[in-house]
Amino acid sequence: MNTPALNDTPATQVLGACPHDCPDTCSLLTTVAGGIAIKVQGNPDHPHTGGALCTKVSRYPERTYHPERILHPLKRVGPKGSGQFERVSWATALAEIAQRLQAIAAQGPDAAQAIVPYSYAGTMGLVQGDSMSMRFFHRLGASLLDRTICASAGAEALTQTLGGKHGMRVEFFAESKLILIWGSNSISSNLHFWRYAQEAKRAGAKLICIDPRKSETADKCHEHIALLPGTDGALALSLMHELIAHDWLDHDYLAQYTLGWELLRSRALQWPPERAAAVCGITPEQICSLARDYGASVASRAPAAIRLNYGMQRVHGGGNAVRLIACLPALVGAWRSRAGGVLLSSSSTFPVKRAALQRPDLLGTRTPRTINMSTIGDDLLRSSSAAFGPAIQALVVYNSNPVAIAPDSVKVVQGFAREDLFTVVLEHFQTDTADYADFVLPATTQLEHWDVHSSYGHTDALLNRPAIAPLGEAKTNTQIFRELAQRMGFDDPCFAEDDQALCRLAYGDAVDFERLLRHGFATLASPEAPFAQGNFPTPSGKCEFFSARLARQGMDGLPDHVPNHEAFNSSADYPLAMISPPARNFLNSSFVNVKSLRESEGEPLLEMHASDAAARGLSGGAVVRVFNQRGSYRCKLKISQRARVGVVNGLGVWWRKFGLDGSNVNQLTSQALTDIGAAPTFYDCLVQVEAGGNP
Repeated sequence: MNTPALNDTPATQVLGACPHDCPDTCSLLTTVAGGIAIKVQGNPDHPHTGGALCTKVSRYPERTYHPERILHPLKRVGPKGSGQFERVSWATALAEIAQRLQAIAAQGPDAAQAIVPYSYAGTMGLVQGDSMSMRFFHRLGASLLDRTICASAGAEALTQTLGGKHGMRVEFFAESKLILIWGSNSISSNLHFWRYAQEAKRAGAKLICIDPRKSETADKCHEHIALLPGTDGALALSLMHELIAHDWLDHDYLAQYTLGWELLRSRALQWPPERAAAVCGITPEQICSLARDYGASVASRAPAAIRLNYGMQRVHGGGNAVRLIACLPALVGAWRSRAGGVLLSSSSTFPVKRAALQRPDLLGTRTPRTINMSTIGDDLLRSSSAAFGPAIQALVVYNSNPVAIAPDSVKVVQGFAREDLFTVVLEHFQTDTADYADFVLPATTQLEHWDVHSSYGHTDALLNRPAIAPLGEAKTNTQIFRELAQRMGFDDPCFAEDDQALCRLAYGDAVDFERLLRHGFATLASPEAPFAQGNFPTPSGKCEFFSARLARQGMDGLPDHVPNHEAFNSSADYPLAMISPPARNFLNSSFVNVKSLRESEGEPLLEMHASDAAARGLSGGAVVRVFNQRGSYRCKLKISQRARVGVVNGLGVWWRKFGLDGSNVNQLTSQALTDIGAAPTFYDCLVQVEAGGNP
């Protein structure tokens, strides 16, 4: 860690919260001496954190004091993508940015829609994420952004089936007797859930991992079912078939608390294990055994729980697959126990006052178009048209690194390289996206600002206090947008609210803010077994196997297996399915430039099964070329049992600049969207692999 020398000031500890895109949302303790953060650790008083942090966040001081941290405003002086900048003052940067945005907005009544905000979960904070920024863009009349890049297919599926992003309380997994970990490498991406799962395992619970990749989590479970990517819905339907065939059903729960059972029953009976096994690339016996384990919970009343994660919904049929899996607990009455049911997200538990934070009323009567962040590659290359609206002339990027993380990055790079595109990036480091900016504005890290957090993995609200003063000339996201608003002449009183006021506003009276100040977290009141007697927040009050809302939109109201856009083995040119799960030591594209973590991760790799490598004459450690109709990507090959036959794992998301040819795995991924939720299909991707030459 490169930090200034400490003085003799006694050390203090400051309560905070982890800002990153992880369901654990840990409570932090930052030790500060002489104004310097010297250590970040988990808060032992927070039950879900339990004093433990992942390796990534425990290195947070190394990230904050990184020698390459951007600490002054920068203006581009070289070609787009060259990363050549000069230092300028805040006054100069803000004046020029405001002038450019005003000039675009002045071109006509709807011209401000040519300005697009692009953000996601670089911070999950409710204040530094989208509060003052959204007030700014609403007041301006800019295009809206559909933030789909991670979870919108699964979120829509939960809403249509359970009525919202609700589920089990994570702590009660410790009492479960069967846990299906479906589409989740929990050891890497949900560490504190894994602690509860281990507690259950020690008490005799059976753990089964369902994942195309033999992950670190699969290693620690009793069984691993390595299905093909995009076939989870077929597996869920076949489980239902077996539950019906053997009468492993809670008929009373189905009769009282579900809607559309006879329709779902009819569909499930079309999926015997033999049919599903052929689709999933597994054996019928694996399906029968899984159904037997899950169905046993009916007679024994031994609670069965499913920890679902977002990886499995990143395919064409991802939304339908989540709907089918979310239906399973109702078939066996698992919701009757607090240790039974399913958890994908707990987000709807949090009574966040988003309208008060984001002020959509500032739009007035204007109704700007919405840009899907997952199709930014195509959208940056579109011309003005009646259907699309004005061509995009300006992007303001914050809390995101789209050049690295957006799919089909050949097109994304082409779009960002447009000389006529005005791009502003709020950042900590010179990321792949920052290289294409006209201005880069230095933003504070989590140790330097106020924020308040919800969680999608537990039910505690958290507060983050600033532990140190902002380094250099860094400003909070909120302050940057306040000052931009002032430069644009936006004098609405809401732009004067400070960050502490915004933190208090986020939950209003629903959360005791004084408790947050004292303890750093506050547990929301929520039922232990939310759906034990139905009471689903759906229009019918029941678990909706059939969604009339989807039917009214012209879609199938009943969930089904929806095949991949790029069906496995359908192409002689691209015979391998590829998934791109996150590298263990990174979190999406965050932490990639932290030297100690990058050294732990090694280098960009493609995992391949030995038989697939032998068929191509490839050896481990060699450079390979992975390619399809969208592009190609060179990296090192690792022959590994973590890859199943027919599937390769392109571990991501590395910054492009650390790749052999200045690219990453998103050269290959598609802008095609999911069945519902308009989400990206990163794991719905066919490729071929060949020898790739010298490094």
